[in-house]
Amino acid sequence: MKVQDWKKSVVYQIYPKSFNDTTGNGEGDLRGIIDKLDYLQFLGVDYLWLTPIYDSPMNDNGYDIRNYYEINEQFGSKEDFRELLDGAHARGLKIILDIVINHTSTEHEWFQAARQSKESPYRDFYFFKPSQDGPPTNWMSKFGGNAWQHEDQTDEYYLHLFDVTQADLNWENDKVRKALHDMINYWIDFGVDGFRFDVINLISKGAFENSEAIGKEFYTDGPRVHEYIHEMNRETFGKKGLMTVGEMSSTTIDHCIKYTQPERQELSSAFNFHHLKVDYKDGEKWTNQKFDLQQLKSILMEWQTGIYEGGGWNAIFWCNHDQPRVVSRFGTDVDETMRQQSAKTLAIVLHLLQGTPYIYQGEEIGMTDPHFTSIDQYRDVESLNAYNALTEQGYDEQEILTILGQKSRDNSRTPMQWSADAHAGFTTATPWIDVAPNYETINVEAALEDPNSIFYTYKKLIELRHTHDIITYGDIVPRYMEHEQLFVYERNYEDQKWVVVANMTDQPAQLPSDIEREGEVVLQNGHVSDGYLDPYAAYVISIESK
Repeated sequence: MKVQDWKKSVVYQIYPKSFNDTTGNGEGDLRGIIDKLDYLQFLGVDYLWLTPIYDSPMNDNGYDIRNYYEINEQFGSKEDFRELLDGAHARGLKIILDIVINHTSTEHEWFQAARQSKESPYRDFYFFKPSQDGPPTNWMSKFGGNAWQHEDQTDEYYLHLFDVTQADLNWENDKVRKALHDMINYWIDFGVDGFRFDVINLISKGAFENSEAIGKEFYTDGPRVHEYIHEMNRETFGKKGLMTVGEMSSTTIDHCIKYTQPERQELSSAFNFHHLKVDYKDGEKWTNQKFDLQQLKSILMEWQTGIYEGGGWNAIFWCNHDQPRVVSRFGTDVDETMRQQSAKTLAIVLHLLQGTPYIYQGEEIGMTDPHFTSIDQYRDVESLNAYNALTEQGYDEQEILTILGQKSRDNSRTPMQWSADAHAGFTTATPWIDVAPNYETINVEAALEDPNSIFYTYKKLIELRHTHDIITYGDIVPRYMEHEQLFVYERNYEDQKWVVVANMTDQPAQLPSDIEREGEVVLQNGHVSDGYLDPYAAYVISIESK
């Protein structure tokens, strides 16, 4: 029996602030998305995921929500959002909203009331703790520093797992859960088609005790998290046919199976990030470290087979607003020919996996990291905090910039490169963050004119997913896992087998003698010559079972 059709869908992520500016203020807006709906329809994607567009002081670029019911004025109005929804629906596109319900901005009216008095009815919406000896625990914020902030007005500390302006909500309080359910239902009634839930597996906190590390064992996949998500499913989107995806920080395969098994009635799918830590050193992000291909393959295949066999569902991706550009990270952007080769091969490797693929704006044209040369070019609070921390640790300026150039979230937040015009056609003003300097050659206009561009590889991969059930329903079998250059796997469904073979390096790769090379060519990027596969080349062949 076939499962829900959303499993054959492809999602395109939009970071509105950097997508398209129609007001001339240097920041993207909702009308800028409306203007590009025809482009997104032509690409062939099914869902558009918008990072938070709610009222926010923007200390964390919208992930610090001040009012869940209002649109951020810098993006437009609620009427603009209504027009965007209608325009998307008219083109067969669906809209996913990004909702942050682990925490709110400290400017939210709930927190403003809570901080005034220990007797406030909103006090228990958050975690306030007394302490005479400094912070109540040694937990660390994800953005650096202790996760507890002293509140002078009541002489207590509040918990913030992220920025100091992002106070964690207390999900133990049923009034908090009810208020959040009401808000989600408001947007469902408004007409949205799904939700992406930010750091949703952190909503259940365990004991408030000191940690031997940074504290995440007390709140990651916490004691009541599945209960809370199941309740949210039941009270909001559960029987309404909406697609949902949860961002899962430092989670496990077993938990993600539970989050996404249909019979458990929690979420449609889950993001995990383990495969995007293969260029960390000893688990530390802010290091000058190249990625480990063997580790990348091992993690991806462990999750692919584990989730599939457990009856759950993967969200698969290389890029998002928190990650560097994949072509710079796992491919190459030094040589133009190899940039195109590696971007296409990375696309093929990802989109033939089991799960729902996500394309981050600009990925479909092979946008690269901007390679900033000054700390003044960075805007992200996490990156600026890391710069200060590394400076205090004695790193020299150039080494810090090298590390930020590899790991900063700003690498993916530079403006979408639409054309070779000034500021890449993103804006007529000075953009809020610098455009990558290669926009004159890497842009949508040039990609659409070139039938061999990266864009058309992505378009072809989307078409394949829509038309071939093997990609959605087939099992996945890792192959040649010890090969130092090749990433190989097969998909099997009914009487058909597809074999995906990709050279993930900048040198020709010798193919094993027994690897399949004959069959119907589904997709090909590069060539095989004398038993060697070109650098950053890939092919996919279909073989009928005998």
